[in-house]
Amino acid sequence: LEAGGDPARVVFSGVGKRVDEIHRALQVGIHCFNVESESELLCIDEQAGTLGVRAPISIRVNPDVDANTHPYISTGLKENKFGINIEMAECLYKQAATLENIQILGVDCHIGSQLTSIAPFIDALQRILALIDHLEQQGIAIQHLDLGGGLGITYDDETPPQPAEYAEAVMEALQGRELHLILEPGRAIVGNAGILLTRVEYLKHTAHKNFAIVDAAMNDLMRPALYQAWQSIIPVSPRDSEARRYDLVGPICETGDFLGKERNLALEEGDLLAVRSAGAYGFTMSSNYNSRPRAAEVMVDGDKVYKIRCREKIADLYRDEHLLP
Repeated sequence: LEAGGDPARVVFSGVGKRVDEIHRALQVGIHCFNVESESELLCIDEQAGTLGVRAPISIRVNPDVDANTHPYISTGLKENKFGINIEMAECLYKQAATLENIQILGVDCHIGSQLTSIAPFIDALQRILALIDHLEQQGIAIQHLDLGGGLGITYDDETPPQPAEYAEAVMEALQGRELHLILEPGRAIVGNAGILLTRVEYLKHTAHKNFAIVDAAMNDLMRPALYQAWQSIIPVSPRDSEARRYDLVGPICETGDFLGKERNLALEEGDLLAVRSAGAYGFTMSSNYNSRPRAAEVMVDGDKVYKIRCREKIADLYRDEHLLP
């Protein structure tokens, strides 16, 4: 909102919305809350009552569909923390309909991220549409469907569906329905637009491994360490010399601090490397672990280059700390 965003286009999701966040969202007039529990629904109703407004809501419904993605980013199975089990959703909608400070707008569903097949989307969609039909038979009108779960991108050899294929399949399933559709395509928009630039500080050869020790680390790009994710890593200026097989590791004091393993590269100390497909879940997941300042961010637009985030300094790490008197 500080950047000029329209609150009427904001959908507030997440399982742990704080009271002050709910209060602020109601004050600015967001489009909708995606409700994750009965307790949250009652909290939103209470806060709306104190402000004298009606809170627009959808209920996030867990359809128990396997997204066939990494288990840490699978969000639509009944054992996940997200949403209301689809068998219990009707009951919570009926309860919401009795609350005077609640306005039911839609149904939300999110089954996971980095999906490389359309089938789980359509499986979840069909289950949600059956719920919508049943709710309307009970007199609960649904205006929009928030169909979450992110289309995957190509990191290595994945072949995710193109957006047009996804749209065609969804629109075919929605044929004849007057539902406003909300989508959540974050990774597919920015994932392959970002690069982490890093420098080879040292080459270390042992009897068991060749290590390229670089100046970026797991605090800069968490995905390889957290998800065992594969990222393409290429030299900025390729060499004609003989390649060796390297593990590319960072300076942090953990064996899990790596950006890539078993990569065939011709390297020398001082070389610059580009870690590709770092635009999604890159800087947003970065930290100051090991007292490491975070990197600068640069936006490239055609032949123009803009620094959009300054490199942190050591002093930034303790700027907000205070000694005891």
